[in-house]
Amino acid sequence: MNTSYEPATTDHERFSPSRTIRPVIIGAGPAGLTAAYQFGKAGVVSTVLEADDVVGGISRTAVRDGWRFDIGGHRFFTKVRVVSDLWHEILEPEDFLVRPRMSRIFYKGRFYDYPLRAMNALRNLGPIEAVRCVLSYLWVRVRPPKDQTHFEGWVASRFGWRLYRTFFKTYTEKVWGVPGTELQADWAAQRIKNLSLLRAVINSLMPRRNQTNVTSLIEKFEYPRYGPGMMWERCTELVEDQGSTVLLSCPVRRIGHARGRAFEVEALGPEGPVVVEATDVISSMPLPHLIGAMDPPVPADVQKAADGLGFRDFLTVALVVPWDDGFEDNWIYVHAPDVEVGRIQNFGQWSPHLVKDGRTCLGLEYFVTEGDHLWASDDADLVELGKVEMARLGLLDPSRVEAGYVVRMPKAYPMYDAHYQDNVDAVRDWLAQYATNVYPVGRNGMHRYNNQDHSMFTAMLTVENVLADDHTDRHDVWQVNVEEDYHEEIR
Repeated sequence: MNTSYEPATTDHERFSPSRTIRPVIIGAGPAGLTAAYQFGKAGVVSTVLEADDVVGGISRTAVRDGWRFDIGGHRFFTKVRVVSDLWHEILEPEDFLVRPRMSRIFYKGRFYDYPLRAMNALRNLGPIEAVRCVLSYLWVRVRPPKDQTHFEGWVASRFGWRLYRTFFKTYTEKVWGVPGTELQADWAAQRIKNLSLLRAVINSLMPRRNQTNVTSLIEKFEYPRYGPGMMWERCTELVEDQGSTVLLSCPVRRIGHARGRAFEVEALGPEGPVVVEATDVISSMPLPHLIGAMDPPVPADVQKAADGLGFRDFLTVALVVPWDDGFEDNWIYVHAPDVEVGRIQNFGQWSPHLVKDGRTCLGLEYFVTEGDHLWASDDADLVELGKVEMARLGLLDPSRVEAGYVVRMPKAYPMYDAHYQDNVDAVRDWLAQYATNVYPVGRNGMHRYNNQDHSMFTAMLTVENVLADDHTDRHDVWQVNVEEDYHEEIR
């Protein structure tokens, strides 16, 4: 095995824009399939290698006995027009439902609007606690947290310590499995953006006609009739109609590279190794797996950086109940510290086509680490846990549950710990010098908490970069999803 490293080649003839393009795309989720589809529209045939036996990645729709489960709940709303246009290019108008957006926080037996609406939150908390929360907020305006680089300090500086502990601390620590001081503020900046208690109060109190720059949250979103997996199953058909190949159950094991470029990708298929020549590699596989597959291997310090990138895993316990035992929300955040469930979906509120007549499915979401006690539990035990916790919360009589299912999803959330950015930068620097035609895209590919639309947009821009000639300005794909506005906020 060759263990020498050489920077990118200067052989312009070999890699001229007129060369035949044979991209290999790793991963058949939103980013990977978007890349294949965009290549196909340009007349470029690609090979897609997917480790799982279904397409869609975390945006798949799991099916059990005719019940359909979304992995986390995927709203089809975006500020990126080209992504919206692509959704409607893939699916027909009648395939979309327009759904009302409703989510709330369940805390101490009460429901709170989410995102937080100041008057609703303060009214539910009661006059004494409401005053304490306001005073706590005023205090951080005078004496802000010294360290705002971590999640706890960042959020407390915008909402005050009491509201942070009530509405952010418990849920966030369930999601990530670490204290708020160990989670970097980058994640909060992406998900919460510039929302603050002061802005919420002002917008609640001032007449709308006196607000010169009104912002509000989306009240409706589109959703495919049979769940988000419908989008990617149809996209797979379109990609194959274009002449490209989508291979399932083909995890990538090796990426051969030399002279600063990758030249082939090897996967392990059901019938043995599959080796595909590549002029370009678009990868949505987890960034540590990409680096681990490089042949010859990367230097030890780069491998250490890649190995330092962590993930949080996810499982859903779906309980089939009579329709009347559901709730009007799409989902509910559970901030009770005495249960392990973090969020509850009502799949019937997403689409009646996910459930059956007179019934709905409540999806209890647990944020886990692969191999821990919940991940390793038997499905039957997890269903019983779900019943017990719903009863403890007072949200469901366990005797009403007619059936239960479990869906596991590894590598659902890239971890934003204290070292993640340095580790990502080290990997990016190595790729930029020694694998210049390998392009990370999507959530896990870039180790960034991208939504589905962001993941698709990174793929679209990457395809444009690959197809562009040497004199064209290239898109900086790493600038996707760094805007200041809250992603569900509209003006």
